[in-house]
Amino acid sequence: MQAIRNIAIIAHVDHGKTTLVDKIIHASKLFRDNQEFDDLILDNNDLERERGITITSKNVSVRYKDYKINVIDTPGHADFGGEVERVLKMADGVLLLVDAFEGPMPQTRFVLGKAIDLGLKPIVVVNKVDKENCRPEEVQENVFDLMFNLGATEDQLDFVTVYGSSKQGWMGPDWQHPTDNITYLLDTIIESIPAPVIDEGTLQMQITSLDYNAFVGRIAIGRVKRGTIKEGSTLSLCKADGVIKKVKVKELQTFEGLGRVKVAEVTAGDICAVTGIEDFEIGDTLADLENPEPIARIAVDEPTMNMLFTINNSPFFGKEGKFVTSRHLRDRLMKETEKNLALRVEPTDTEDKFLVFGRGILHLSVLIETMRREGYELQLGQPQVLFKEDEKGERLEPIETLVVDVPESTAGKVIELATQRKGELLVMEPKGDLQHLEFLIPSRGLIGLRSNVLTSTQGEAVMTHRFKEFGTFRGPIPGRISGSIISKNTGPATGYTIDKLQDRGRFFVEPGDEIYGGQVIGEHNRPNDIVVNLQEAKKLTNMRASGTDDGLRIAPKINFSLEESMEYIQKDEYLEVTPQSIRMRKIYLEENDRKRNSGKMEMA
Repeated sequence: MQAIRNIAIIAHVDHGKTTLVDKIIHASKLFRDNQEFDDLILDNNDLERERGITITSKNVSVRYKDYKINVIDTPGHADFGGEVERVLKMADGVLLLVDAFEGPMPQTRFVLGKAIDLGLKPIVVVNKVDKENCRPEEVQENVFDLMFNLGATEDQLDFVTVYGSSKQGWMGPDWQHPTDNITYLLDTIIESIPAPVIDEGTLQMQITSLDYNAFVGRIAIGRVKRGTIKEGSTLSLCKADGVIKKVKVKELQTFEGLGRVKVAEVTAGDICAVTGIEDFEIGDTLADLENPEPIARIAVDEPTMNMLFTINNSPFFGKEGKFVTSRHLRDRLMKETEKNLALRVEPTDTEDKFLVFGRGILHLSVLIETMRREGYELQLGQPQVLFKEDEKGERLEPIETLVVDVPESTAGKVIELATQRKGELLVMEPKGDLQHLEFLIPSRGLIGLRSNVLTSTQGEAVMTHRFKEFGTFRGPIPGRISGSIISKNTGPATGYTIDKLQDRGRFFVEPGDEIYGGQVIGEHNRPNDIVVNLQEAKKLTNMRASGTDDGLRIAPKINFSLEESMEYIQKDEYLEVTPQSIRMRKIYLEENDRKRNSGKMEMA
């Protein structure tokens, strides 16, 4: 058993985790020399490749010398903390990857804190030392300070530091002397990361991940903590409510390379996949039949935000999606809660509406984007932050740490925007040619902040944030100042009317777009909403006056991403999401209904 090493790779978004895993895979010769392969081998779904982030954790196993190294690629974003919390249970050590220029970032702190609490041994990899203005020694000191602040033990603080560039494919003990491969890192893993600790006793294996196969159904994945699990054996499944069920193992597989291989038995310390077990959840324990002993369940941080999910009932419903009914929506959300630990779904008083609780806008938007690509149509309400009460009855709200790196010329604008939303400036220091700003800010203040910051800094600001704690309520925060431009009728928008109405605000549609009555088609440049008729065509006369046939000069429409749309909508608006379109609309499409219900909306 000493020949196994279980290691998780943790880092901030875009610090080079997945690229490093690629290089480890190549170094262990998993591919034949003549075999074609892409970069970012483990980012295997479209969303991960498009966004350049890891969303779901993946396992890969490599053979090096006489050792088997199980590598777990974890997400770097705190919104996917549910993934991180469960997969770290499978590891004995972590590779902490830090950018040689940026140093430890808020999300690094989040994931590293989880690893240190679990007592995992870290190896620090200072990556991207080929970057201009990099400061590897300073970054290494920052990591030490961070670990000390997070309460690391002496053994954890006595970490090995490896320098290199994942992109260029080298790692070594000194950043000024590049090597020509990454074997130094693999040797360091074998020497520094402890072999799995094997406890004496009967079988225990906690299910920390799940997979699905159309032929065999759901597959339980986890690490065998003690004992041996054998193919065909009958075991106990210990569930959350204390119920113990009898189950039979049909097939066992261990991770080998990028795939899995069938084995007859798996001993303690290795990670395996078990098929044939029904009705299990993440956190359940597979234990001995005669003497079952469950492992303590995985603790997951609470959600900080919720959104209303409902069926699409707009005039254009069913035109683009395959799954449009409330049954489709309910089944899909329930299926997601099986593997997405940090997500919670609660029914409401009506059959077609569900409250979905998550870690943040990104956590929820990834689910919504996945659903629309699968063919679902749905509508979303405005994101709402969750409040709590302490023992004294005081109202508490989620407070986050916000970090912004911005050019010095626009730093003042960012500070102004953050403080307007009850942000409290903690740190302001130069970092290369950028200003490094750190704030404590309520989660409510972050909704819609990113687009404002990017606009006021000409897109040059780099923003990251992570949940810190539930703190005292900071008071009202000013919302969107501008009202909405609402369509009066249904039909294609004409260039003639858009041109005539450009002085009223900015439009989200362009000539020829199909729109419906009650749809939000633009942003009014005053606080009130206005209703306009965009279907009106130019009146034709038999007179030809000079100048009337000049070409229309229409400003380009504003394009919103899914997250920007979620942050933009108001309390009385829904976001309609279909496989091909994202539209904003008023909850009540008819103007009279809107007026009648405006008081109720204010109360809510």
